Amino acid sequence: MDEARAGGRGRLLMGAVWAALLCALWLWGRAVTEVPYASWPATGDLTAAGRPPVRELPPPHAPLAPAPPRLLAIRAMGLKAPVEAHGLTREGAAEPPPYDRAGAVAWYRGGPQPGSTGAAVLVGHVDTDRAPAVFYRLGDLRRGETVTVDRADGTTAEFTVDDVTVVGKDHFDPGRVYGPHAPGRAELRLITCGGDYDHARRAYDANVVVSAYLTGTGPA
Repeated sequence: MDEARAGGRGRLLMGAVWAALLCALWLWGRAVTEVPYASWPATGDLTAAGRPPVRELPPPHAPLAPAPPRLLAIRAMGLKAPVEAHGLTREGAAEPPPYDRAGAVAWYRGGPQPGSTGAAVLVGHVDTDRAPAVFYRLGDLRRGETVTVDRADGTTAEFTVDDVTVVGKDHFDPGRVYGPHAPGRAELRLITCGGDYDHARRAYDANVVVSAYLTGTGPA
């Protein structure tokens, strides 16, 4: 087999793997149901459009070697949460943490690891029927704020938020939401349910999506 043909088949294989990942995450966006906390305010349209940048965004940092995530921290939210590696449910959707661990975040282990090239995906619940959950205030994040991920190799990946938006589940574009926004960067997606709660479907009608990119690193 010549090298050109082998390279072409390799690219096709990677494309197929990425397409399967996007499909699985799209299913998660449509399939996850939440039981709304009594005081949870409907997020409505939390799109970052119209929000001025907090400050000039820093340049991207070179991607890091792959390493699994261990802890997510968002200072602006007062949040520190353990990160669990999860796969897919029987229905083919990305699996979030169980409700008895609603303070944890799930990393989709079929995708990139936070800090490495590509868009790593972390998902978490917005609430339970008893209390707010880990990503209850995710939509309050602003462009320019910092998200850090402690990794298994002893390093911390530092990300800068560049977009916060709400994506309706009936108009969900998995390529735009989960695909990298710039080639060669290490990116991060933080995703939870949002919008209005549909009692008939027992689900929120949108997803809050925070996009960030790697801008620094340090010891955990």
